[in-house]
Amino acid sequence: MGRMTASPGRRVLLAAPRGYCAGVDRAVIAVEKALEQYGAPVYVRHEIVHNKYVVQTLEKKGAIFVERTEEVPEGNIVMFSAHGVAPVVHEEAARGKLATIDATCPLVTKVHKEAVRFAKEDYDILLIGHEGHEEVIGTSGEAPDHITLVDGPEDVAKVEVRDPSKVVWLSQTTLSVDETMETVDALKNKFPGLISPPSDDICYATQNRQVAVKKLADDAQLVIVVGSKNSSNSIRMVEVALDAGAPAAHLVDFADEIDEAWLEGVTTVGLTSGASVPDVLVEGVLEWLAERGYGDVETVKTAEESITFSLPKELRRDLREEAAALVAERTGASKE
Repeated sequence: MGRMTASPGRRVLLAAPRGYCAGVDRAVIAVEKALEQYGAPVYVRHEIVHNKYVVQTLEKKGAIFVERTEEVPEGNIVMFSAHGVAPVVHEEAARGKLATIDATCPLVTKVHKEAVRFAKEDYDILLIGHEGHEEVIGTSGEAPDHITLVDGPEDVAKVEVRDPSKVVWLSQTTLSVDETMETVDALKNKFPGLISPPSDDICYATQNRQVAVKKLADDAQLVIVVGSKNSSNSIRMVEVALDAGAPAAHLVDFADEIDEAWLEGVTTVGLTSGASVPDVLVEGVLEWLAERGYGDVETVKTAEESITFSLPKELRRDLREEAAALVAERTGASKE
């Protein structure tokens, strides 16, 4: 590591809050606790959170990430990611004689419950979100006959409902607040009776990080967002920075992905990270910038966060024993 210096006039504005939200922290700790308590392997359906470094670190500790429940050998433990899964996935795990740990973020679970409740009341549910995202797939699976996906304002024109007086909107938790409300406004113009969810679905951490990045964009000529390219909330932060007036904004997983050409003519760099990013990666970027004269770091604080979530209840049980019992039950049934 080279000598870190601060060149006159060069500085870094470091966003606070940034990085891990309560749901991500809970999910990552849940994998670590499961490995510690039950031993490897612990299978995880999809990436536990959307961050390359986190996934690679957990793989080294014995976690095995799979895309489909059927890939998990029977008698094993499978964990569901922070993004949540549809009810059919729980059914797949039961058929596969798997013990399960549900690490779905409680704020995503709230949206799932809202979908179930409104479906029971026979509402058409307009789910604002990005097609193919794990969270959207999970929420849609709670009430597939009632949910229509709306992937931004441009989708509104083609949306049809059975009864305009019984329509409600829900949203993916990791979207841009501004873009979501633009979509909601367009939907309300088309369906004046549109009902809003009991509370905002976009999570507190996503909102806080977007507010912070807007603040950075006021003064920085370059905004760097640390996060993975499959992280919806990280991608949104780059978009928010540009929409807020930052001349340039880029997403990187690691410091060595930064192009030095980005720094040409830049005196102030804004730095933040997505909700699934450990702070060690931000520290790496700070070191990289300091080596290039950006050693003066000023924290820009826009909110306090104190929310925590308890670990999944399944971690208080002997899941290896439960999985073995499920397999024994199947073996016994096949002998009868």
